[in-house]
Amino acid sequence: MKHVTADDVKNIFVPSRDSHKGKNGRLLVIGGSHLFHAASLWSLTVASRIVDLVHYSSVPENNAIVEKAKEEFRNGIVIPREHIEDYIEEDDCILIGPGMTRDSETKVLTNALLKKFSKKQWVIDAGALQMVDVSLIPKNAILTPHHGEYAQLFGDQDVSDVAKEYQCIVLLKGEKDIAASPSQLREISGGNAGMTKGGTGDVLAGLIAALACKNDPYLATIAGSFINKKAGDALYKRVGPYFNATDLAGEIPGVMKELMVF
Repeated sequence: MKHVTADDVKNIFVPSRDSHKGKNGRLLVIGGSHLFHAASLWSLTVASRIVDLVHYSSVPENNAIVEKAKEEFRNGIVIPREHIEDYIEEDDCILIGPGMTRDSETKVLTNALLKKFSKKQWVIDAGALQMVDVSLIPKNAILTPHHGEYAQLFGDQDVSDVAKEYQCIVLLKGEKDIAASPSQLREISGGNAGMTKGGTGDVLAGLIAALACKNDPYLATIAGSFINKKAGDALYKRVGPYFNATDLAGEIPGVMKELMVF
């Protein structure tokens, strides 16, 4: 299986000097719950450093947290759930799932949106991924399961076969990530014990979704996985396994700068 390398990452979109606000990506993050507050915030933290604008929609408690953190989340708009369809229409990519609970509310919301907006670019993660009706997976959607979530959805079906059957992209997360599209299969090595911390997967989902705003979805997936692991490895060199998801999100821009050779 062919490994993803730094040369692959160099193909990602880089904002031009004469670009204007909105030209470099608009992302909608739908996530969070009454139980899990931080997960979707990690996704939006990393995404807001990459795209021009992040729209963020969660339960009222999480929306209030983000409103208070405006000094960090400068380029975004907090929107109530009842208005998300308007923003789905205008944004380049939608990430759904970080911090969402595995319940009927998540199931109904996720599947209704995927069905109604099947032509949009989706990244389906965490709670939404656990509640998705696989028959509603949109073409070119990016799925980011760990091995337990994958088995729940697809049993022991080969990841390449899943990507072909549903015409989607699957990033099977593990010690080595496996990225499958209907026509490609790649492996991403790297990572360390520090990346077992809660929230690192939410950082990865936000990174991939941000990249998917302006890149081919498969390139966004393999590049996001590669960058995320490189950021974790850079932290490990400095502090060993003693870092968290916030540290990882903060490390990613520097790693991207080095990889893109600015």
